[in-house]
Amino acid sequence: MFPIIPAASAAEAGNQEGIFGFGNVDAAYCSMTNLVSNAGVVATDVAGVGTARQALAACEYGGDKGIFGFGFDYNPNFTDICNLVSNTGVVASDTAGVGTARYGLAACEYGGDKGIFGFGESPSTGITNLVSNAGVVASDTAGVGTGRRTLAACEYGEDKGIFGFGEIADDVDITNLVSNAGVVASDVTGVGTARRTPAACSYGEDKGIFGFGRPSNSPASMTNLVSNVGVVASDTTGVGTARGILAACEYDGDKGIFGYGTTGSVTAVTNLVSNTGVVASDQATATGTARSGLTACSFN
Repeated sequence: MFPIIPAASAAEAGNQEGIFGFGNVDAAYCSMTNLVSNAGVVATDVAGVGTARQALAACEYGGDKGIFGFGFDYNPNFTDICNLVSNTGVVASDTAGVGTARYGLAACEYGGDKGIFGFGESPSTGITNLVSNAGVVASDTAGVGTGRRTLAACEYGEDKGIFGFGEIADDVDITNLVSNAGVVASDVTGVGTARRTPAACSYGEDKGIFGFGRPSNSPASMTNLVSNVGVVASDTTGVGTARGILAACEYDGDKGIFGYGTTGSVTAVTNLVSNTGVVASDQATATGTARSGLTACSFN
């Protein structure tokens, strides 16, 4: 008999769809979302569920689901609210927070089916919160690495993660690797232009990319690839509209998309990332409400 070969799981092959959510529309915070198809097509706005807020983070969990968490609302208050995303892209109502309320943090998947929220402003901290494969957020883990805010994070190596860039008093290019057990490593000397508010996502099934951001508070479009062993490459000349405070996620199992952000004015521009890490020029048609301070993750 021929051996039975199981179909690749979502955790192994990468998720097929993505979701952008929440953000700041000209000083009015929102909770709307926009789904991303497995062809990288961004859908029109879906009415928001959960507390409207910005400067939050999101990641995958459970192999095919996602979670939005933390941020600050329009009061403004730091929050620790979370909203789960089903494997069909449906966002659930608020879940009472666990961990230190904060904003300007980042999140990524690790271990194939779990997630981690880390860093942020409350004030600036390096604390992390693990997310189980059932979407349960754990209490604070003591920070490792330089506390900072407005950074980004993504998966690499199929089951590990990396936090990178951000700001303290000035922009930094520090990175911190995350093991497949969710353990954050100490600082790695930065590679690439120090900047705040970039976005990051995985691509090619086992690599990652940081892109865009605001070095010296000026919008940029540069990118930095992350190898499958977590090594960050030097700057790649930017493609697409220079902007910061944007979001990114994986789609189609091995590709990525950067979207939205601000050039000084909010935008709905998106840029696709190939499975070799090549960023495409702006998509011809912007879809959804222009905004900044949003986040994104993949699902399904």
